[in-house]
Parts: sequence; C-alpha cells; structure tokens
Amino acid sequence: MINSTKQALEASLKKFLLKKPLDKITIQDLTTDCGMSRMAFYYHFRDIYDLVEWTCIEDAKKALQGKKTQDTWQEGLMQIFEAVLENKPFILNAFRVISREQIENFLFALTYSLLMGVVEEQAAQSPIQIKEEEKKFIADFYKYSFVGMMLDWIKQGMKEEYQELVQNICTVMNGNIANSIHNFTKEGK
Repeated sequence: MINSTKQALEASLKKFLLKKPLDKITIQDLTTDCGMSRMAFYYHFRDIYDLVEWTCIEDAKKALQGKKTQDTWQEGLMQIFEAVLENKPFILNAFRVISREQIENFLFALTYSLLMGVVEEQAAQSPIQIKEEEKKFIADFYKYSFVGMMLDWIKQGMKEEYQELVQNICTVMNGNIANSIHNFTKEGK
C-alpha cells in the first residue's frame, strides 16, 4: 500500500508537469488528483521536492536494474539517458527549480553505483588487489565525467541525440577502468 501511494503521487506529479512548472504545483493539486488527504502525502514526503527526489531515485533504479558489470554498464548508461529523456518535462522542470547541487548529488549517486559495480568486477579479476579507497577514487573520477556530460545535455534542452553521446563516452572509456586498476597496482605504478 505504501509503495502504491508513493507511485500514485509520482504519476500525478508527472501528469501535472506536462501542464505547468514544478513551482506552480501544490500538494493540494497532487492529493486531490490522487483522491487522498494531505496527511497521506506528508506521511511519505516532507514536501514536493522530496517527492521529486524519490521519483528520480525510483526511475534510476529501474533504469539500472542489473546493469552494473563490465559487459552491461554501457547499456545501463544508455538506459539512464533514456529514463531522463522519457521524463523530459519532469527533468527540465526539476532542473530549473531544484538546485544544481541536488541534481548533481542524485546523478552522482546513480552513476557512482553503476561505476562501482564495474570497478569491483574489474578489481576482482586483477591478480594484485587495490585498496578500497583506490576503487572509490576510480569510480569517483569517472562519475564526475558522466555527470558533467549529462548535465550539459540536460542544460541544452536534451536536443542532441543521446545515443551518439553515450557512444562517445563508451569510446573514451573503453578499457580505462581496467587500466586504472592496473595503474594502482604495484606492477602498474
């Protein structure tokens, strides 16, 4: 029941975002549309921005499900871009109203999870183990690149074909995580 209430509020929010900007949508709009009380909203969320954040995280989880390996991370990245594009009115409204730092933090968490899965997999294949902080550094390094590219794409109105952007990212990244891991080993330093 809890998840269905949250999902109903999410669907209502996305519906309203097709008609008006985020800063013009009220909790009353959402609860009336869902046929629930304002208290039901506040049981799950602090405010509309909390609902926006939850929605982003849920959409991201769906996009990344099972896509955290060397063989599937490119597909995961493609699905992140697809999820953002499918929710274009929602994302553009959120981008205009929510602070850039909040959006960055959301995207950082999303891409870090994707990349750390790949780093862990690649590190496990290395004959010499690297430290946990070195794995984190590698995942952090690449997450900043991914997020920067995605934020530029969003800021430009998502007009560029994301498939070409993802392909360019994949071309640049080809083999880089394994090389980074190798460079952190004693043999690589």
